[in-house]
Amino acid sequence: MSEENITYVSEIKEADDNVVQTFQLVSSSLRGRVVRLGSVIDDIISKHNYSAPIDRLMAEVVTITVMLSSMLKYEGTFTLQIQGEGDISLIVCDVTSDGDIRGYASYSDDIKDDDFEKMFGKGYMAFTVEQGEHAERYQGIVELKSGGLVQSIQHYFNQSEQIGTAIKMAVSKIDGKWRAGGMMLQHMPEDGQNEEQGKGNIVEDNWRRAMILMESCSDEEILDPNLHSNILLRRLFHEEGVKVFEPYNVQVKCRCSNEKVERVLAMMSDEDKVETAKNGKINIKCEFCSKEYVFDIGE
Repeated sequence: MSEENITYVSEIKEADDNVVQTFQLVSSSLRGRVVRLGSVIDDIISKHNYSAPIDRLMAEVVTITVMLSSMLKYEGTFTLQIQGEGDISLIVCDVTSDGDIRGYASYSDDIKDDDFEKMFGKGYMAFTVEQGEHAERYQGIVELKSGGLVQSIQHYFNQSEQIGTAIKMAVSKIDGKWRAGGMMLQHMPEDGQNEEQGKGNIVEDNWRRAMILMESCSDEEILDPNLHSNILLRRLFHEEGVKVFEPYNVQVKCRCSNEKVERVLAMMSDEDKVETAKNGKINIKCEFCSKEYVFDIGE
């Protein structure tokens, strides 16, 4: 990140929304990001007729997806997929390098209980980065933990990547519309070197202090549409010194199209097409955005 894209938090700005703000704590060399989602999360949820527990889970998954994707430099699509053996068989969210988000859930029955273990049972979370035909495909797999999504992600980073990671997240329906937000803190890569040089106690003290400060952030502050991310960071970490980098916005955009659906139909046998058709029409609904495509079987 070039110096001109670095700002020390000082002046108050108008509130931001549907944004990812990366930052660094100067005194402790911890890095982090803040995600604030308003109309984006409400738009994704409103495209479906899910029960309230699934709505809430979708808000959490989208927030986690945006947060994790913001850690990577990629040109393509980052996908978070959760599969389980419980009431929800699959939930998927993806975000492109341009910030286009979409998501959907597949479940067996109308779910009224928001117990995470009952929703998924035994399962896993996989995140995938795809950057085109000739680029290497990256995938990480996370075992679902009983505590929920945040605990599963933190366990993965602590055990598999050996990067100290803490996440705070909040979702709620406010004035009839869903909002979501989250904050992540991680050790910088050089922290491991510090430990080898006998500075482990200092690193650990910095980490504990930052965790206490982050945990002091209320759900109301994370979700407040009138509170700028930078002002929130200054409230929490002003004694640490905060550098914020160039933020970027995200938006809802599905990648379905007439042409893509036609390609799917072209791979079906004539028998399958006839079986799928009703009254001479084939109706296909996009799981992500609920848009319906109608084709005459005679075509």
